[in-house]
Amino acid sequence: MTGMASDPRQRRAARHAQPAGEPGTPPRKKPITVDRITDAALQVVATEGYDALTIRRVAAVLGAGPSSLYAHIVNKDDIDDLLVGRLYAEVVLPEPDPAEWRRQLRDVYTQIRDQYLKYPGVSRAVLGTVPTNLHTLKVREGLLTILLAAGIEPRTAAWALDALSLYVSAYALEQSLVQQRRKDPEQEWVVSREELLSRFAALPADAFPQTRRHAAELTSGSGHDRFDFTLGLIMNNLSRP
Repeated sequence: MTGMASDPRQRRAARHAQPAGEPGTPPRKKPITVDRITDAALQVVATEGYDALTIRRVAAVLGAGPSSLYAHIVNKDDIDDLLVGRLYAEVVLPEPDPAEWRRQLRDVYTQIRDQYLKYPGVSRAVLGTVPTNLHTLKVREGLLTILLAAGIEPRTAAWALDALSLYVSAYALEQSLVQQRRKDPEQEWVVSREELLSRFAALPADAFPQTRRHAAELTSGSGHDRFDFTLGLIMNNLSRP
């Protein structure tokens, strides 16, 4: 037949040839985007911890070179801002209720805490920086609105948010450090409550009378119990006109 290869080997080769774009051809690389950079950065932090987060490591997860990322980000601080923005995008803000403002603040900060705890050490990205991501600013706006609706004076509200946010970030960072140390079999600085009580009981009574007497109180409560206590301590000292 005209147009058909006469050699059976040629016909077989033609059948096995794959047109461009069909299964069997190498897939095209996905384009680098801000969302993919953020996804890769979260993957690095979730699996390796915040200390492992570098532009080079994020690029490796994406199967690209570091220079490919600079078309979308400015520097490592820019990745930090994207990370925190992504976490804050998951926070649900309530409609401000002056009668429930303490509960509402605690609920929002508990959500933020839990987002941080999913990604070991990520709260370090918040410390010492001014957030610019719109999701982060939206949560800040919501928290400020809750306090203002409760009748808290604006400057007091602003400073209280700084104190609360700093504590939540530090708490999450401490928790991630404790978990990291517990994974190290050579680590001796993280001990159980029972071991701590034993150490306190062994202290010289004349030099540490109060520590020995109140060892149970000093070691009581879970981390989250103390988290709720500290948030309440700050909120209950906010004065209203």
